[in-house]
Amino acid sequence: MAARAAQTHLTPEEYIALERKAIPDADTVRSEYVKGEIIAMSGASREHNLITNNISGELRSLLKDSGCETYASDMRVSSPLTSSYFYPDVVVVCKEPRFEDDVFDTLLNPIILVEVLSTSTEVYDRGEKFGHYRHLTSLQEYILVSQDKVLVERYRLPQKNDTVPITPKDWIFTAFQALEDILPLASIQCELPLQEIYDRVTFPN
Repeated sequence: MAARAAQTHLTPEEYIALERKAIPDADTVRSEYVKGEIIAMSGASREHNLITNNISGELRSLLKDSGCETYASDMRVSSPLTSSYFYPDVVVVCKEPRFEDDVFDTLLNPIILVEVLSTSTEVYDRGEKFGHYRHLTSLQEYILVSQDKVLVERYRLPQKNDTVPITPKDWIFTAFQALEDILPLASIQCELPLQEIYDRVTFPN
């Protein structure tokens, strides 16, 4: 979850240095970075944490021995073409992970990114942030998960076996709105039941 802070313009190098210095300090707020502007990360709700952990845990189990890796919340992702850095809620990378440098804390080649939506970040996650993510040539699927109702939205790039006449740059959108639904992740050949995504999550009346 991110919220724009008072404008503080830093170089990418200054931002990375600050984030790495903040890691041991529990009182320091993590921040994302967009073209020189710092975006402070706000705290997450119980539902947000449950959903993030459910997805990460299920994917970790499904992808065991597959050569893919799953990270939850703390893996920074770089979008070099837009000079930006983000902390997706869940990240999947396959084959050989590529990192920005030898500290191995800034990933360059995610195949799946997941964001759990909140009232304060939903518009940003759907719009501007997705715009940055689309510049990642490795990205195949972008998943948005509502925390106040059953709704999982998937954007994916076309696969070789698709029969829909679309261009390779078109993102195919599908929404899943029932607990009985199954979220197919074509890029990693896995399926996530919404029952598992929303395990122990309660919704407002």
